[in-house]
Amino acid sequence: MAEFRKKTVQDVDVAGKIVLIRVDYNVPIKDGVIQEDMRISSSLSTIRYVLDKGARKVVLISHLGRPDGAYVPDMSLAPCAQRLGELLPDKVVRFSDMIYGQDAKDAVEALPEGGVILLENLRFVPDEEANSAEFAQEIVNATGAELFVQDGFAVIHRAHASTDAIARILPAVAGFLVEDEVSRLEGAMKDPARPLLVIVGGAKVSDKQPLIDKFLTIADKIAVGGKIAADGYVNSSPNVYVAEDFAEDGNGAKLDIGPISTKKIVDMIHESRTIVWNGTLGMVEDERFERGSLAIARAMGESSDMTIVGGGDTTGYVEKVLKQNGELTFDHISTGGGASLELLSGKTLPGLEILQDR
Repeated sequence: MAEFRKKTVQDVDVAGKIVLIRVDYNVPIKDGVIQEDMRISSSLSTIRYVLDKGARKVVLISHLGRPDGAYVPDMSLAPCAQRLGELLPDKVVRFSDMIYGQDAKDAVEALPEGGVILLENLRFVPDEEANSAEFAQEIVNATGAELFVQDGFAVIHRAHASTDAIARILPAVAGFLVEDEVSRLEGAMKDPARPLLVIVGGAKVSDKQPLIDKFLTIADKIAVGGKIAADGYVNSSPNVYVAEDFAEDGNGAKLDIGPISTKKIVDMIHESRTIVWNGTLGMVEDERFERGSLAIARAMGESSDMTIVGGGDTTGYVEKVLKQNGELTFDHISTGGGASLELLSGKTLPGLEILQDR
């Protein structure tokens, strides 16, 4: 793991303060029921730490989905508050259907000391994605927050009100999830156990080319699959392997890597000490075309070496595999899709850079 260069909750005094924490509760919800709660459970260590250190109250803010600045009932964070209460049975956990204004202020004031409250979906207000300083100030005024903790790793590549503007108003530090994500992913780039293998899949070359370029001089081997390879991706670098055979549907569409490519990539996994995987290698929502990705997931999950999974689709797929194959283990499954991709690609993350330096 790389040394984390920003201040964290461990570097500040939270006792007696109202602490505002940006979490990422952008979880899949169907008919009001959360389908997978990894992002909620990943926030618990920071929430518990702050409360254990004497924070007066904890106020959580998050987004869910893409409501485009309008109220969308199906994108309410109310189910997340309910699930959080189940995960924190010894704490008072409440939900506010307002984000700012007098109603939100009343809800925070009514929260008992040592309690947690989750405010409604930030993206119901267009000012969130506009990085409005006024919106950020409204949230601070309503909550009475004295400290801001950024623990929503999946959104720190965005300059939004909850990742940038608020951090310009309040003292801002990182939570444990952000610290862990950044340290592990930067560690894979800066000081990996070798050989280092990077597996890249997905559909858009434009999204993944920066990642490939970044690792050309870092990785010992890069394996490229997915639609990128199926569409004829070419790279002449000697450390880049591009899938050479594919599983096709009845119309001849190449929807998965084939057995030859799968075996070669699995062999690379067995020969490596650090494996970073970003992007599924086929259309995994159809079990006929998940064989390549499943073989890679199993090989990584059985490995005793450092295994890192990054990227929203890849993370979701690996979580599904883990539910069906409980014996598999991964060292790090990132909660961030675009954030992990941009961090691994060497890009600057606004929501990270704005935090106080150590």
